[in-house]
Amino acid sequence: MPKPSSPPFHVGLTPARITDVAVNLTRESHLFGWSIRDLAGRLDVAPSVIYHHIGGKDRIARHVVERVLETLAPPPASPDWQAWFRALLDSIYPAVSVHPGVAKWLLMHGPTIPSVIPVVDTGISVLQHAGFGDRAGLAYAALLNNAMLSVSIGDERLIHEDDGPRDHAAMMEEFRLATTDSPGVAVLTEVLITPFLEDDSAAAHQREAYYRFVNDITIAGLAVMLTGT
Repeated sequence: MPKPSSPPFHVGLTPARITDVAVNLTRESHLFGWSIRDLAGRLDVAPSVIYHHIGGKDRIARHVVERVLETLAPPPASPDWQAWFRALLDSIYPAVSVHPGVAKWLLMHGPTIPSVIPVVDTGISVLQHAGFGDRAGLAYAALLNNAMLSVSIGDERLIHEDDGPRDHAAMMEEFRLATTDSPGVAVLTEVLITPFLEDDSAAAHQREAYYRFVNDITIAGLAVMLTGT
């Protein structure tokens, strides 16, 4: 009598499980830094199994972004549009900053996932009530794009951190040594370059400080435009 066949080696594998592992890979590296083969290796399955269960890299990347932002909720609508957007951007940063590449995905694809739509609707409404009128869409785009761009710049550095002759820390050190006679570059070295040459906590602190600075000046610029002064 023949022995019963063994169950398929991917029994129990689900899109949710694949997304779990893809989120972990993103946190460890970068959303655009791992491949389907990397993901399959982590799950101990063939790449074809990944395609069968969930699809290709583009589909999985969307699931990762959805997972990262699934708990995002808009702050309560407020007549104080500046406070509203500061609260929103503060709430986004912890999730996107620890999942490199998610900010870049949002810049490339926009608010095309269900969990983000209520945020967009509320944000546009807040800006319209503040008096931005037909410029509310542009104001919203400037606020979110500038914020995500500042995160994405830091994320891109991570991809090349150990990239041989293009090692980011080595490049910044060479830049610092080559410009010691420039007072302007000395200022940039102190506030931007030096923290990234130190430990991870210093670099993380500087990334967040720069994120908040970009948000502050974007809000300030929009406020000036709104008042016409």
